[in-house]
Amino acid sequence: MATSSIFAKIRIDDPKKAEAFIDALEASGNKPKRKPSIPVNPPVTDINEIKEFMRKRFPR
Repeated sequence: MATSSIFAKIRIDDPKKAEAFIDALEASGNKPKRKPSIPVNPPVTDINEIKEFMRKRFPR
C-alpha cells in the first residue's frame, strides 16, 4: 500500500536530535513551499459569462 511507507517507528535517544526533529516538523507545517505545476484558473461563477460560453460552444 502507498500509505504504509509513511508509518514508521522512530527512536531518538539524543535530546538535541529530538529537539531538532521537532523543530523541523514544526517548520515544515508552518510554511509549506508547495507550488502547483500549472496555473490554476478560478471557477467561473458569473451566470452571464457561463451563458455566453455555452452559446459559443453550442450555437442554435
